[in-house]
Amino acid sequence: TGSASIFGSESFDDENFQLKHTQPGLLSMANSGPNSNGSQFFILTAATPHLDGKHVVLGEVLDGMDVIRKIESTRTGPGDKPLSPVIIAGAGQLAGAKPLES
Repeated sequence: TGSASIFGSESFDDENFQLKHTQPGLLSMANSGPNSNGSQFFILTAATPHLDGKHVVLGEVLDGMDVIRKIESTRTGPGDKPLSPVIIAGAGQLAGAKPLES
């Protein structure tokens, strides 16, 4: 639901807006306004500069962007709801991943 964070509260403050939404594959926090981050994020499939200063970029897809493109191409119906189930059965952090730099 995106209503709980790993910090034990419903939401947490924005960290910073140093990184920009410049390319496909970046991960960014979903929110409902300033300092309302929870547990939802989204992955960019295009540059989205209109999100700069509103959503915090927190990571980058290093492997598996082909899977993101397959999800992106899933046919949708009313309300942009997928017509076929999209299931993410596992996720994680790659060992040895380096922090993003602005």
